[in-house]
Amino acid sequence: MIQLLTGTIHDVVTDDLQKALLQDATAAKLWQSLTPLARNEWICWVISPKRQETRNEHVKRVVEELKQGMRRPCCWIGCIHRTDKDISPSVRGILERSSKA
Repeated sequence: MIQLLTGTIHDVVTDDLQKALLQDATAAKLWQSLTPLARNEWICWVISPKRQETRNEHVKRVVEELKQGMRRPCCWIGCIHRTDKDISPSVRGILERSSKA
């Protein structure tokens, strides 16, 4: 079995994402070609939803969107778990608004 590469902060490919990628050889190959930061964004995007239904949709979309040529999740604010860079003012505003809701 192929060992999927991980991200920079998120150093584990979750079981559901790993299963989906390994079931599609093209998607797995594309995953391996991503930079560690790009893989990190996808992993964070998959683990961030609160609802399992949304997470399942994200896992499905990772496979589909990689095959469409996307290298990172579209319209994603980025991994908020990274400590190697400051959060941009626009992302900080989004996070502040969502924490008040």
